[in-house]
Amino acid sequence: MARIVYGVSGDGAGHSSRAKIVAKYLIDQGHEILIASYDRGYINLRDYFDVIEISGLSIVTKNNKVDKSKTFTKNFQNLPETRKRMNYLRKVAFKEFKPDCVITDFEPQTAYLANHYNIPLVTLDNQHCLRYIEYKCPRRLKANALLAQNVIKAMVPKPDYSIITTFYEGKLTNNRSFLTAPLIRDEILDLQPTDGDHIIVYFTKGFKSLNKMLQEFPREKFILYGFQNGSEEYKKEANVEYKPFDNEQFLKDLASCKAIMGTAGFTLITEGFYLGKPYLATPMAGQFEQEYNGYMLEQCGFGKNMLKLNKNLISAFLYEIPDYKANLKNYNHIGNSEVFNKLDELLANDLAVLKKYHKKRLLSKKIESFFDLLDK
Repeated sequence: MARIVYGVSGDGAGHSSRAKIVAKYLIDQGHEILIASYDRGYINLRDYFDVIEISGLSIVTKNNKVDKSKTFTKNFQNLPETRKRMNYLRKVAFKEFKPDCVITDFEPQTAYLANHYNIPLVTLDNQHCLRYIEYKCPRRLKANALLAQNVIKAMVPKPDYSIITTFYEGKLTNNRSFLTAPLIRDEILDLQPTDGDHIIVYFTKGFKSLNKMLQEFPREKFILYGFQNGSEEYKKEANVEYKPFDNEQFLKDLASCKAIMGTAGFTLITEGFYLGKPYLATPMAGQFEQEYNGYMLEQCGFGKNMLKLNKNLISAFLYEIPDYKANLKNYNHIGNSEVFNKLDELLANDLAVLKKYHKKRLLSKKIESFFDLLDK
């Protein structure tokens, strides 16, 4: 059995939701897991696993748009704390725990330390879909796509193997990656979806300009999460109900809704698809992953992509819900077992398969370095 350091991005809840599924499975198989995460990832995982709190990158948003200036300032101000916590991570996770391999869900510190200590590295996320598959990209997103690829490469520069969860397919650009359907947490797997009359609207940050527009559809019932209930700013309307976030209630509303509206975060989109719920995506401007998720869900015929608030587009989405439901009957639902089987393959027999990939990457690196030397 293997000793595994598992780095988990703490930006949003999607990474930790996926890591919770994977870590539980690996522990059940007898592996020893030490998780490193921050912010929501640390909060979501600390009660279930052995977790080290680290520092990490965070994104500041305003009205569903990335605030680049505030994002840079916040992360720059955190650099002293980040360095301190990285030294602690190095001491506890790598010098004392001494892992056989590292798994990272888009968390860079564990990835860089894996390379530093020459430890096999596996990525398990959806972000590497943008790096390791060929995909069509609309012209308006090409510059952002190139930037996103470089950011992903900088975050996790040298993985030995990549397990990539995705709701759309493409041709892999290497032979050390594996595409699979998204992981689905047990709480979603246990739900029995029904066709209710309400639409879930979910934003982790306030999206004020949307509220008034929803009131222009009095025949529809909307349940909004992500806003403070009972505040002076948000009052209950005839067709709009504001609810504070409660996981149990949210899951009930999700299982019984007829459709979902929200940002284009990977986890909620794919959980909705698993339950057969059409999706109207409003991608966070400036975040390429969300922008491309929105584009692809529309290409797959599972919903619509709304770049800017548009009453006519919302109306069209509501009208076409039955068509999207029909398309979702063909959605791939078997991601969990595929991921588990691939991890078993990589970790079996004292990590024989993973070590083979690791040696190949090191050899390739040496060859590249040799030719670089000749060029000088």
